[in-house]
Amino acid sequence: MFGITSRTVRYYEELGLIEPENREEGEHRRYSNRDVIRLKRVQQLKDYGLTLAEISELFDLARKDRSGDSARKGLAGKYRERLDEALRRKEALDKYIEDLSWHIDQLERTPDFFECPGASCTSCRWADRCDVRSLLDRERA
Repeated sequence: MFGITSRTVRYYEELGLIEPENREEGEHRRYSNRDVIRLKRVQQLKDYGLTLAEISELFDLARKDRSGDSARKGLAGKYRERLDEALRRKEALDKYIEDLSWHIDQLERTPDFFECPGASCTSCRWADRCDVRSLLDRERA
């Protein structure tokens, strides 16, 4: 139903994330609709990058505070942390993409790998960040 192994289900039981209804020895575990919903919630939270320890912590908050306020606030905090991290990674990726674009542009402007694009530097949109140009400018000064 959820694409996870029975071993994973037992592990979630050990962590207290789900609790099977009573069963006779040798019978299959039986789960309530509530457990199915909890299992779906575990998968959703994992998909958003939460660890099982963090999920367990949230479930404990929900058990202690039946209003759900503590769990909702705790989850919002976890999501804020993930969003901040994702934005940092996006910024780094944007810079990486810009750097690659610059290098491609420079390589396409000159036939020689070891040569500065030369005259086209003044019109290059990357001129302000070009290492070679800054070296040449210092040599001329």
